[in-house]
Amino acid sequence: MLVGMREVLIVVYDGVQSLDVTGPAEVFDGAARLLRGGYRVRLASPDGREVTTSSGLRLGVHTGLSAAAPLDTLVVAGGLAPDVSPDGGLVAGVREAAAAARRVTSVCTGAFLLAAAGLLEGRRATTHWAYCDRLAAAHPGVTVAPDAIYVRDGPVVTSAGVTAGIDLALALVEEDHGAALAREVARWLVVFMQRPGGQSQFSRRARTRPVRREALRALLDHIAAEPAADLSLEAMAARLAMSPRHFSRVFAEQVGVSPGRYVEESRVEAARCLLETGDDGVDTVARLSGFGSAETMRRAFLRHVGVPPTAYRDRFGTAARPVAPRPDAASG
Repeated sequence: MLVGMREVLIVVYDGVQSLDVTGPAEVFDGAARLLRGGYRVRLASPDGREVTTSSGLRLGVHTGLSAAAPLDTLVVAGGLAPDVSPDGGLVAGVREAAAAARRVTSVCTGAFLLAAAGLLEGRRATTHWAYCDRLAAAHPGVTVAPDAIYVRDGPVVTSAGVTAGIDLALALVEEDHGAALAREVARWLVVFMQRPGGQSQFSRRARTRPVRREALRALLDHIAAEPAADLSLEAMAARLAMSPRHFSRVFAEQVGVSPGRYVEESRVEAARCLLETGDDGVDTVARLSGFGSAETMRRAFLRHVGVPPTAYRDRFGTAARPVAPRPDAASG
C-alpha cells in the first residue's frame, strides 16, 4: 500500500447487489480524484474470481479475501438473501479481513454477513428497512435501529439499503478528510451529502409486518387508500367491532406501532406522493392527506421526514411538472 493511501476493500460474491458495490466505490474514487490520491479501492471475492451480480452484471475482482493485507476500510456489500445461510467460506473470509481492518462497514444485507461473522454481537446496527425485523430475530445480540440510514458503533458502521451505501461512504470521507471534501464529492455525484429523514420515509404499508387478522389487514388497506377518512381511534375500533382500548392493544401487537403513529406515517406518505407529483398548494395537500391543516402536516413532516413539506417538494417534486409561460410570452 502506498504511503498515506487508505486501502478500501469491498467484499463481493455471486448475487451481490451492484449498487452496493459501485455506490461506495464511486464516492471513494471521487474523493481520491479530488485529493490526487488518498484512497485505493479494490474488490475481493472469496476465491479471487469474478462474480455475477444480482442483475447479471459480471464484476472482475482484484484479490481473494484470504489474501487481504492490512486495510483501512472493509466494506461488505449486500445482496445476500436474509433467509439463506451465507457460505461458510465467505463468512470466514469476512471475519479474517475484518481483523485486518481499521474499520468495518456494511451496505444493506451485508449486515447479515457481519452478524454471521460475529462482528455485530453486542452492537447497534441497521440494514434495509424490509429486513430489520429478520436481522433482530436471527441475531438477538444485535440492537437493530430500523429507521437509521447508517449506524456507527465503535469501528463498525452499518448502513441501510442500496443507495445508503453512498451516504455511508460520504460520512467516512468526511471523517477522514473533512466536510468540505465530502460535500464536493456529493455535489459531483449529484446526491445529498446527508439525506433528509431516515428509513421511515419509505412506504409505511410496505414496511408493515404481516398481520393475521383479515379485518385488520382490510383496515390497513383502507388507511392507505383513504388517508383523509375518519381514522380516529374510535372510528377504527368500531370497524373491527372492538373497544378502543382492546383495539389499540391488538393493533400494536400485530402491526408493531400504535394506531396513531401508523395513521400519521401513512398520511405523511400520502402527502409526499401529492407533493412529488402534483401542483396543489400545501393547504390542499394537507386536506387531501388527512391532516386538516398545513401546520399539522408541517409538524408531522418534521418528525418523520426531517424537512417541512415545502422543502420536500423543492427537493423531490417531479421534473415533469409543466412550467407556466411567462406573462409576456407571445401568443401563437
